[in-house]
Amino acid sequence: MDHFSSTPQQDHEPTTTDDAAAPRPRGDADGHREARSTGKLLIRPAEVSDVAAIVAMLADDPLGATRESPEDLTPYLAAYSRLASDPHQRLVVAERAGKVVGTLQLTLVPGLSRRAATRSLIEGVRVHADERGSGLGSLLIEWAVETSRTEGCQLVQLTSDASREDAHRFYERLGFVASHVGFKRQL
Repeated sequence: MDHFSSTPQQDHEPTTTDDAAAPRPRGDADGHREARSTGKLLIRPAEVSDVAAIVAMLADDPLGATRESPEDLTPYLAAYSRLASDPHQRLVVAERAGKVVGTLQLTLVPGLSRRAATRSLIEGVRVHADERGSGLGSLLIEWAVETSRTEGCQLVQLTSDASREDAHRFYERLGFVASHVGFKRQL
């Protein structure tokens, strides 16, 4: 099942929220929008035409600037093709007024541990600089949590670079617990 084609999947329809009608994410005490964020927000499967905007957001922070190369989309387009053919992947974008303003990747991970629990892994959460502080990040995470529930996951997990202390506080406000220490090894 292709969750990234330009045709929305019946079981993964795009989610539209209106600033006035959108539910308030848990932990977002000051509301989910600031005045500058107006209009409908669409969370939808990413399309190949969104790759440049996604990569630009990935590169638009101190860490991303050191590891992303938005001037050459070739490897990103190849990765998009792999993601698009994997039924366990959900690469989505948030779009407002025709502009991609946020993204995240949700991976479903079936497993044997925890009594054969299926987990979901949230990665690549980015919000366009113009939308930061608007509550869009909370809406993206809540979308991922609800999608995980719908997919039968028993656990949602994510990692965040150790240097991203603001992000850690953000995830804790949304109900995530820093319960494990993660390790990576470059290959």
